[in-house]
Amino acid sequence: MTPFCQLLVFTIDCKRFALQLKDVVRAVRMVEITPLPKAPEIVLGAITVQGTIVPVLDMRRRLGLAPRTPELDDHLLIARTSRRTVALVADTVDSLIELAHETIVAPASIVPGMEYVTGVTRLDDGLVFIHDLDSFLSLDEEQTLEASLAL
Repeated sequence: MTPFCQLLVFTIDCKRFALQLKDVVRAVRMVEITPLPKAPEIVLGAITVQGTIVPVLDMRRRLGLAPRTPELDDHLLIARTSRRTVALVADTVDSLIELAHETIVAPASIVPGMEYVTGVTRLDDGLVFIHDLDSFLSLDEEQTLEASLAL
């Protein structure tokens, strides 16, 4: 294991989050999101990326933030999970950072019950919550999404 962790930092509702850079395919400007019939509530719809249908996940809903319709100046983070490629809506894409693993704190003491957060780190301007996309969807949500993509 390398002594450093590379992260893509982004903002939603003035709160900062991060994904492991190795999981991020690219960040793009917002495009039209097509609704997916019978998709779980956490799924806003789908986009097409290089001929592949990619579900767009609503991080606001998962995080308990006020709902908001995506806007043209938002970004989509295209990322890989162990099961599929997904897109996340972000207000802004802030930076790429490299941190020593020892600067990342286990989330249980700070955000208990958020199993999709793998760590928390402090930067000069505040906390950053590091997400694990493999645990972002529940098993039921994953199965419902799979069924809606098969339609």
